[in-house]
Amino acid sequence: MKIARPTTAAEIRQAFLDYFEEKGHTRVASAPMVPHGDDTLLFVNAGMVPFKDTFLGLEKRAYVRAASSQKCMRVSGKHNDLEEVGPSPRHHTFFEMLGNFSFGDYFKREAIHYAWEALTTVFGVPGERLVATVFLDDDLAYGVWQNEIGLPPERILRMGEKTNFWSMGDTGPCGPTSEMHFDWGLAACTCGRPDCSVALDNGCARWLEVWNLVFMQFNQDANGVRTPLPKPGVDTGMGLERLVSVIQGAAANYDTDLFRPIMLRVQALLGHDDAQMAAQIIAYRVIADHARAITFLIGDGVLPGNEGRNYILRLVLRRAARYGRLLGFNEPFLHEVSRTVIEQMGSVYPELRERADFILATVKHEEERFLRTLDLGLNLLEELMAGVKAQGDTVLPGDAAFRLWDTYGFPLDLTRDIATENGLQIDMPGYRAALEQQRQRARAAAQFGGAGEGKDLSVYAGVLDRLPAGGVEHLYLLASEAETTVAAIIVNGALVSQAQQGQQVEIVLVQTPFYVESGGQVSDTGVIRSAGGASLGNRWEVVVGDTRRPVAGVIVHSGQVVHGVVTEGAPAIAEVDVQRRWDIMRNHTATHLLHAELRRVLGTHVRQAGSLVAPDRLRFDFTHPGMLSPQEMAAIEQGVNAWIYRNDPVAWRWMAYKDAVATGAMALFGEKYGDEVRVVEVGASNQPITQSPNLPPSPVSRELCGGNHVNNTAEIGVFHIGSEGSVGSGVRRIEAVTGRGAHALLQERLELLHRTASTLGVPEAEVDRKVQALLEQASAQQKELARLREQLARQEFQVLLAQVIELEGGVNVLAQPVTAADANVMRQMTDWFKNQLGSGVVVLGAAIDGKPQLVAAVTDDLVGRGVHAGKLVQAVARRLGGGGGGRPNLAQAGGVALAGLPAALADVPGLVAGQLG
Repeated sequence: MKIARPTTAAEIRQAFLDYFEEKGHTRVASAPMVPHGDDTLLFVNAGMVPFKDTFLGLEKRAYVRAASSQKCMRVSGKHNDLEEVGPSPRHHTFFEMLGNFSFGDYFKREAIHYAWEALTTVFGVPGERLVATVFLDDDLAYGVWQNEIGLPPERILRMGEKTNFWSMGDTGPCGPTSEMHFDWGLAACTCGRPDCSVALDNGCARWLEVWNLVFMQFNQDANGVRTPLPKPGVDTGMGLERLVSVIQGAAANYDTDLFRPIMLRVQALLGHDDAQMAAQIIAYRVIADHARAITFLIGDGVLPGNEGRNYILRLVLRRAARYGRLLGFNEPFLHEVSRTVIEQMGSVYPELRERADFILATVKHEEERFLRTLDLGLNLLEELMAGVKAQGDTVLPGDAAFRLWDTYGFPLDLTRDIATENGLQIDMPGYRAALEQQRQRARAAAQFGGAGEGKDLSVYAGVLDRLPAGGVEHLYLLASEAETTVAAIIVNGALVSQAQQGQQVEIVLVQTPFYVESGGQVSDTGVIRSAGGASLGNRWEVVVGDTRRPVAGVIVHSGQVVHGVVTEGAPAIAEVDVQRRWDIMRNHTATHLLHAELRRVLGTHVRQAGSLVAPDRLRFDFTHPGMLSPQEMAAIEQGVNAWIYRNDPVAWRWMAYKDAVATGAMALFGEKYGDEVRVVEVGASNQPITQSPNLPPSPVSRELCGGNHVNNTAEIGVFHIGSEGSVGSGVRRIEAVTGRGAHALLQERLELLHRTASTLGVPEAEVDRKVQALLEQASAQQKELARLREQLARQEFQVLLAQVIELEGGVNVLAQPVTAADANVMRQMTDWFKNQLGSGVVVLGAAIDGKPQLVAAVTDDLVGRGVHAGKLVQAVARRLGGGGGGRPNLAQAGGVALAGLPAALADVPGLVAGQLG
């Protein structure tokens, strides 16, 4: 429905897409924020990223004009440090990028006209408040603005490469840009210069860059030489948040309806009035921004972790939770804020509603985990301050304060407040140095494989000219062997006409039956050999160890020439290793059954989070908050095998993506799907269920999948789970075997059982009872050993009582080395001491595994007089080159200098006297 004059964010987004659809653009749904098949980026950070291969000429689409509202995430780079989010009125982590694109269709003139008409006519932005910039020598763009749009020369600014030239990298497509800036008026000026202008590029708040039009006009080579592209393109980007702020007249993006509902939800949860909210507006902004980011990231399959994009999610979530603590939240609250994000954005991005339960559970679980570490941080800070004071210092090391923030999420402001209360300062230069080191690590993580960004793919793109239209004909679904032709040979990155025996090669065939690794299924292996008609002297063979798709339309077979000479244009036979492929197919179909059974047994929150389908095993990662019980594991394995025994068919068909999803077919996190998709159904029959009456009705599984599968479930043979465990916060992993792999495992385990029975001297059926008897015998011996050790310890304790020292004021102190097997025995001895004397301090030391170990205990009456077991044992441990700590009444520590133990213990009475004052 066409909107007369859009005012809300939802209307503005819709109006943008409607406008460009009317101008012949195909409306393209937002891609996930995790770039598909692009290791050079941590997240999608601009609207053009999903079209990168199209602009590079590596991918062809069914349209030449497109428009989208793309989910984006930026956490590093210019104006994108996390510290800017909150204080700045316009910087965000998550944002939506509106964009229109031309792939060799229209160019500068049309792009400028579209942008001007959209802003002034569709959105009603006053034309007199817009300023355009163009590249220094871009006379064409300047002329369009002046002669066709009618902008006066003083509002068309020529600027240099820093602001008005864009490139994808050191090499590749690049070109001039034209930016559109909105003038907030002289009252908004923050630079104070009488010549205030966009041209100053000084960050003045008066000017807001609204739209950037990128004209991909040239190709830049490694020497910096730019040559015109045969088909120039257009890539434009306009932040929805900024556009909405202009239309709604909000000087800060946070004052628009994209953020206000979220901030009002935080206010309601806290019970703040408007004055309290205004006084702490930065914290409110941070939470609103970060809640959007974490909700969308988890919705796109990213989970909290310690590396790469998983670490960024954890960092952003914990930063929001930390600001929540400063606002007064003492319990998890972010999941409630995320609920508001889902309610607000779910109609535009349906994946949020579909995955709402999982998103909310993940946010709450991670925040609970963080709050536990925050409490731990308090304890660590207490120990750090005690150590500083013990050394007579008043400055808390900056790297230690930073470690509290980086590792435990402990806020610097809180660290500073507590340190001040204890008469300490923080070494801020040291803190800033540690922070800068962390930023450098984050920037390195943000490159995320960036070393491959400059990899030259031109040799593969050039192969396309040697192939039929559409590229290599991929026959992997139809055959495991094919007659074909050698289209190209690549050796050491260069095209060659032939390859000799012994050489490592990449072979491109006109047709191939080899599967290329995708969706978790590994690539096929096999051989490519000369066709049957070749003479004896012309026969050759290449053993293929891997296949890959470096660019769209090209499949390369990597291997070695093991016989003869292979030449370009030679007829060939391509043969897949059929037995290996059958093993892969069994495992692949089993993953679909496993996925279905996990959702049946555990709940529909379960989603695939990764997989490996190899010939020897399958690995399946899935979303679930906790460890599976033995009963759940058994039910899942039994359910999968029940479907196998049914001998149900496995069928597939091609469907439009929207139709497939409408039928309930599962689309997987992070996968990139075209307009037409392959739907694989397992168990699509009406055969009555006989193996398990609790199984759901057919089909058991319907997923979007492009891989190879068996013809019916019985061909899987058998399914067995080998292991289950955690691979990250909220993600579990199952490894399993089927078919020949399961049979090999069965043989291995039976042989192990046979050897064990022989060793124990019992029949195989009695192994468990024999082992149980041996365990009971060993347990009885351990108990007797413990009894004897306690008896010896009591005898030693009675001797130690004679070594008690009485300090002034009647304080009993015992500090002696003892013979003890472990710290538990020493703790038990301290209990005997307190029971015997009623009041006192005891510090015991022992050599355990060649190193000194300490245990200290203080009775409650002396704790009340200032004696602290944790500080006491920490001081003794430092004399031994170690550390430790604990509670006021009980603590434990260790060291390395065993020879110094007697002398260190001899200092205890003086340390106790010092604490008593």
